[in-house]
Amino acid sequence: MQRKWWTLIAVSVATFMLLLDITVVNVALPSIRKDLDASFTDLQWVFDAYTLSLAALVLTAGSLADRLGRRRAFATGLVIFSGASLLCGLAPNPVFLNVSRAVQGVGGAVMFAVSLALVAQEFLPGRERGTAMGIYGATIGVAVAVGPLIGGAVTSSLGWEWIFFLNVPIGAAALVVTYLKLAESRDPNASRIDWAGVTAFSSGLFLLVLALVRGNTEGWGSALIVALFIGAGVLLAAFVLIERRVREPMLPLGLFRRHAFTGVQLAAFAVSSSLFALFLYLTLYLQNYLGLSPFAAGVRYLPTTLLSFLVAPVAGALLSRVQARLMLCAGLLAVGAGLLLMGGIRAGDSWTGLLAGFLVGGAGVGLINPVIADVAVSVVPKERSGMAAGINDTFRQVGIAVGIAVWGAIFVGQGSRKVRELTAGTPIAEGARPRLLIEAASSGSLPQALDALPEPARAAASAAARAGFLDGLNTVLMLGGVVSLIGAVLALWLVRENEIDRQSSPAAG
Repeated sequence: MQRKWWTLIAVSVATFMLLLDITVVNVALPSIRKDLDASFTDLQWVFDAYTLSLAALVLTAGSLADRLGRRRAFATGLVIFSGASLLCGLAPNPVFLNVSRAVQGVGGAVMFAVSLALVAQEFLPGRERGTAMGIYGATIGVAVAVGPLIGGAVTSSLGWEWIFFLNVPIGAAALVVTYLKLAESRDPNASRIDWAGVTAFSSGLFLLVLALVRGNTEGWGSALIVALFIGAGVLLAAFVLIERRVREPMLPLGLFRRHAFTGVQLAAFAVSSSLFALFLYLTLYLQNYLGLSPFAAGVRYLPTTLLSFLVAPVAGALLSRVQARLMLCAGLLAVGAGLLLMGGIRAGDSWTGLLAGFLVGGAGVGLINPVIADVAVSVVPKERSGMAAGINDTFRQVGIAVGIAVWGAIFVGQGSRKVRELTAGTPIAEGARPRLLIEAASSGSLPQALDALPEPARAAASAAARAGFLDGLNTVLMLGGVVSLIGAVLALWLVRENEIDRQSSPAAG
């Protein structure tokens, strides 16, 4: 088999493993909460610890890979990710788990940073690269959608720890293929590491997500939350200033003068911050509200799996024939429409109320992923493909991390207001009780929360908590749909075909 196909296999397997570790955790959350006595905030950090470290370091990892060698960097990322997966499975408490997830994100950052660059160096621009990106996009779509099914099956049969343990042999196999079959490549003009930029960006992003996650608990006007938001704003503004002044920035702001480059980053952010981030809250609905088992919840995602799997290769084949902006716009419109179709959930509804949205959204994911993957590395010179892939992955992961935090804040805030409204004039509506009831309903610990209340108040509190849960979920589904629709408009406006490399030329060495 030709080297380019071995490269695509290794990259696809690693990418599948990385993205699976985002989605597979969804259905395991109730089991993790029960075994480790985790809070709602702990469950949010299971995702955000991973995506934050990935988002903060992927640009630096791309620069290091361009300098030291992309194959070597990819192999290093596999080792870190697999080792951290082992630690996640052995975690005795939520803090240990979330720290291990952050280390996983470091390994993931290295692999993400070079995955598209490794594919781009082996496949010629045009139809050949479009086919490869179609396969790569199908991998992403299947990982995102089938993750809950695999996670449910593993959690139900072996325990949640095995969703992490299974990464170890997969990572080892990918490592062997990497060293035996992949070619080394690097950028002879690779930039130096922008440590000041890395520090400002990662610190600012961390403070922003921390403020969003803790806002409902501490109070949005509290000194702590205000200070966190101010600190985040100052650090992110400093990051922009650093990138404008440093000789070799981690994020060359000049690239954003290309409309197509800006458009594809916004498209990646839109789909990640909407549908991908909302998978967490949809899974909480399926398991903690409807009472489905982990495996049964995973089965419900199969429509999304099938549509994304079937559409992605078709989208890859169309890359050389249909304008990228039209495909991006259509995909984001489908994702937005899917989220809007999922909304409006009522107390007596079953999971089938989500089915139309799953189908439409799944088709949108399958359509958009190959286009984003291709355009991200086709709007810059080939020697900068590592940096371009890193920037695109940063926007993806920042979208997921910030999306989970924002939707969680809105979800809990809106749900708490609904509980307070339904229980007005009773002790249930006082102080932090409405928020605690919503967090308990979300994390699957509502029975324990109700046990702490007087017997006469339990029925009213349960009804109010469940109504508040649905109100919060419907709100974030609607807003997520709006975000995706805005992304569709921006992609149609910004992405221009004349800025995308569609001419066949020798691949980079």
